Amino acid sequence: MTKKEKISTFDPNGLATSENLFGLPFTYEESETAVLPIPWEVTVSYSAGTAAGPRAIAEASLQVDLFDPYLKNAWQRGIYLLETDHTLESASNKYRLLAEKHIDNLENGKVDETLLNSVNEACKGMVARVKELCAKVLEDGKRLALLGGDHSTPLGYIQALAERHESFGILQIDAHADLRDAYEGFEFSHASIMYNALKVPQVSKLVQVGIRDYCEAENDTIEQSNGRIATYFDRDLKAARFNGKTWKEQCDEIVAQLPEKVYLSFDIDGLDPKLCPNTGTPVAGGFEVEEVLFLLEAVVKSGKKIIGLDLNEVAPGEDEWDANVGARLLYKLCNIMIYEG
Repeated sequence: MTKKEKISTFDPNGLATSENLFGLPFTYEESETAVLPIPWEVTVSYSAGTAAGPRAIAEASLQVDLFDPYLKNAWQRGIYLLETDHTLESASNKYRLLAEKHIDNLENGKVDETLLNSVNEACKGMVARVKELCAKVLEDGKRLALLGGDHSTPLGYIQALAERHESFGILQIDAHADLRDAYEGFEFSHASIMYNALKVPQVSKLVQVGIRDYCEAENDTIEQSNGRIATYFDRDLKAARFNGKTWKEQCDEIVAQLPEKVYLSFDIDGLDPKLCPNTGTPVAGGFEVEEVLFLLEAVVKSGKKIIGLDLNEVAPGEDEWDANVGARLLYKLCNIMIYEG
């Protein structure tokens, strides 16, 4: 059956009839967007569970309604979930235990350099493998959404994009600045993702939105960046709105900071924690889903292009709530990425 025939016979209003992501009937070749699951959480420092995020989101996606009033018939473009790299999944399970031993050592004033080096080498291998996997999808001409896992997972994707684009910016939705230098000794810590991303020379600008949990060293990094980092702190955004500034006005200011090409890095803890209570490091404050979608729609309506994205730190709890929110967000993000004005 051709893709055209599948579109004509598929009922987007009915129950999901396949186990494919969002119940869509398309193959990888027929899909414009691929979703790459990376179930990795080695350096998570507070609460684990994000490695189970991709699988939980895939299961919850079968309950997502496919109608998108912002981009009608977007489902016809195709979204395909790539197979999980089980070697990465096994390595995450193994080195997560070693990372926990290292953290215990730190709490007792000790450092086992051999142990720490072992974890750092494993994380370095993950970055290289993700870069390889992403490069293959990009070479196939697909749009790509990376689905973590913890927030360390997209570094390889950013590196792969840097080999294809001379310059681009990162729009980071997050509760945390993630600008720590080798947090807890982990070179590729989830808390160091933007510190590491800024080592990529093609990343011309980092625009952070919703930040509300950060250390003095990170604040110094922002202030000393000579404008390469623009941070919109949650408290400042809300204070301005309390004083009468509209969210649209704030979004226009944020969009103006971005270059023409934008990579979106979305840590789900950027949302109000009532929407993601089981995420690794929840922080009071944050956004409603529609506030973030309004911002992202403003980005693409401005003519700027989202060249890639990640969604990470979704950790399922005893119920489906976190995965439910994550699945709906993933669908909206994939649709926004294909918007072409």
